[in-house]
Amino acid sequence: MNPYVLTTLLSSLGLGTTLTFASSHWLLAWMGLEINTLAIIPLMAQHHHPRAVEATTKYFLIQATAAAVILFAGTANAWATGEWSMANMSDPVATTMVLAALSLKVGLAPMHFWMPEVLQGLDLLTGLVLSTWQKLAPFALIIQTSQAFDPLLLTALGLTSTLIGGWGGLNQTQLRKVLAYSSIAHMGWMIIVLQYAPHLTFLALLMYILMTSAAFLTLKLSYATKIGTLATTWSKTPLLTATAALVFLSLGGLPPLTGFMPKWLILQELAKQGLPFTATIMALAALISLYFYLRLCYSMTLIISPNTAASTTPWRTQTTQVSTPLALFTMMTLGLLPITPAVTALLI
Repeated sequence: MNPYVLTTLLSSLGLGTTLTFASSHWLLAWMGLEINTLAIIPLMAQHHHPRAVEATTKYFLIQATAAAVILFAGTANAWATGEWSMANMSDPVATTMVLAALSLKVGLAPMHFWMPEVLQGLDLLTGLVLSTWQKLAPFALIIQTSQAFDPLLLTALGLTSTLIGGWGGLNQTQLRKVLAYSSIAHMGWMIIVLQYAPHLTFLALLMYILMTSAAFLTLKLSYATKIGTLATTWSKTPLLTATAALVFLSLGGLPPLTGFMPKWLILQELAKQGLPFTATIMALAALISLYFYLRLCYSMTLIISPNTAASTTPWRTQTTQVSTPLALFTMMTLGLLPITPAVTALLI
């Protein structure tokens, strides 16, 4: 892609998200979301592969539908209350419509069906942008309007997402689909604690972005898109294979890795709020997710790739890819748990 075009598109991505962050008016928020969607469409379709074009079309239709519903809900709320402000969401129909549309935008279950299919059709870098940056603007709106939502509805969305994210990822062989279901499960963790401790939702989103970035960049560096390909990575990049296994375990929320921090704090908060049953289901759902991360670790570290006389085992190869961002993200994904008290003190 032409560097000038790429710069324009990435600037528009940043502008759309910043506009949504800064807005307290539904029309401005909607404009930010639309700029965001339109800026990523060319990035998604840049390879001109039929799957990429299909994924782009699906993504555009879903995001356009969600944005239209948000605009309609904002208008309905303005009709009922006389103002466009997000702070005054007193119309119950408009509030429910906003939550449904924003859930569709971030891929919360049961509005998650587009997410694995779209992510599967994209290359790993665009998939990384879709899984991390594109979540920021809708989540900013969800956090801003969280107090207007029905707590029972948020709990139901959170539990459904965590369970479906776990179950859906069990039978996958494509790594991008595994990461899509992982994203759905993480969204569930963020949404369930939203009304009780919004700062924990923000923390979970931050940690999810760190861990997912490390996972996507690892797969990009090792050119892996299927579980079967992971078996060859140990002979090419042994150190990367070791850190990748730890990154996947961190995504699963295993102590003493960074991924344990948000899960631990969220379960603690749910117990404090008198919801031990909900906390128990969330913890058990995390175990389901952990199983498919362990499956990835098993494929990477304990399986030797089948080798015949016709094919030579790929051996250590020099790569031209930049690995500095991967090193930074991996370091943060593996070692931030000890600074949990400092992080919570900063956020509260």
